[in-house]
Amino acid sequence: MLKFEDLAALLENNGEAARARVKEFALDGKSFAFNSEPAIMGVINLSPDSWYRESVCLSVDQAVQRGKILHAQGADLVDIGAESTLAHAARVDHAGQNSRMVPVVKGLRQAKVLVSVETYQPGVARACLEAGANVLNLTGYESSKEIYHMTAAHGAALILCWVQGPNVREVGDFDSSADPLTMMRDYFSRRIDAAASAGVEKILLDPGLGFYYRNLQDSAVRVRYQMTVFLNTFRLRTLGFPVCHALPHAFETFGAEVRSAEAFFAVLAALGKTDLFRTHEVPRVKAVLDTLKLY
Repeated sequence: MLKFEDLAALLENNGEAARARVKEFALDGKSFAFNSEPAIMGVINLSPDSWYRESVCLSVDQAVQRGKILHAQGADLVDIGAESTLAHAARVDHAGQNSRMVPVVKGLRQAKVLVSVETYQPGVARACLEAGANVLNLTGYESSKEIYHMTAAHGAALILCWVQGPNVREVGDFDSSADPLTMMRDYFSRRIDAAASAGVEKILLDPGLGFYYRNLQDSAVRVRYQMTVFLNTFRLRTLGFPVCHALPHAFETFGAEVRSAEAFFAVLAALGKTDLFRTHEVPRVKAVLDTLKLY
């Protein structure tokens, strides 16, 4: 059971890190003041394989309408993806992803909704950036140098994801033998240097809690790991850049109340000083963050 003493010890051992401040920036005129105001990123899944049925949109019109609704509900930007990260999901080549995503990017930008695109394929990244995407949610590191340069050329923001494998669909066994935050800091430090060298100025860090690892299927082990990372998020902020978290579901523990899971994890993520909350449940998470502000 998570206790007050656990939180007190975490702060006592990392007091300096808790005071870290991160870079703030604007996207298409909208300022993100991460040091004082966390942001919310809604989710639209263009793949029929995605498990969160409420977020699945299988037509351009449906996706654009869903993006407008998420924006009205409090999402500062919307993340779209055309390939599910689930192990059994069908792989989608770059042409297939472009046919799904590019029209949606254009439609959302016409509606003045900020857009993030989730991909690890250079051809998809290029097409979506040219269509007006504001953020590239990079879920792999193959061809990363090429992708960094195109992100910089478009003045877009880049989400660097921690993936133990070449991309989110080709992960190996999860390495949990050491302090995960130490491993993440080393990984992100190298990726930040490479991205900055290519001219990328707007960077966010994603610890990758929503990715599938074959040997991390024991629900107690997985949820304990996720809770630990959420509460330790502020330690990554010492790298100088905001942290984005994809809020998980925890089917096994939440059962029929699975739609409450992301709101629960949002509390832990907020305590850990998360800067950007990626969620399928925008109204619930916004309500949680608004309530925490009252303290």
